[in-house]
Amino acid sequence: MRFLSWLVTTAIAVAVAAWLIDGIRFTGPRQWPDEFTEKLVPLLLVALILGVVSSFVKPILTILSIPFIIVTLGLFLLVINAAMLRLTSWLAGELDIGFRVTGWWPAIGGAIVITLTTWVVDGIIGEKS
Repeated sequence: MRFLSWLVTTAIAVAVAAWLIDGIRFTGPRQWPDEFTEKLVPLLLVALILGVVSSFVKPILTILSIPFIIVTLGLFLLVINAAMLRLTSWLAGELDIGFRVTGWWPAIGGAIVITLTTWVVDGIIGEKS
């Protein structure tokens, strides 16, 4: 159940980023019923890819970037998150999923939106003990 909650939370965060940030988009139709049915599976796949990339690549980059993180008082973590989003975009392109992040500024904005949305959504639908 925790995995499903995480996947839904990440998918919602990616959807919000694609909705708010110009430069992050899913290819396909833009009208309501078709858009939902055509983009639901790619959205879940992108959330899964982002989770895998963040689980395996991000810790390595974080450890290698400790001096930059210290000097920038943690702001370099934003660049690392943006790099994870760009890597996810590249992998989605290679797998022909239809998710694109064009440029570093949209990736940085998307990283901020995804982080904030994840916090909010996880607070709403997160597991209560």
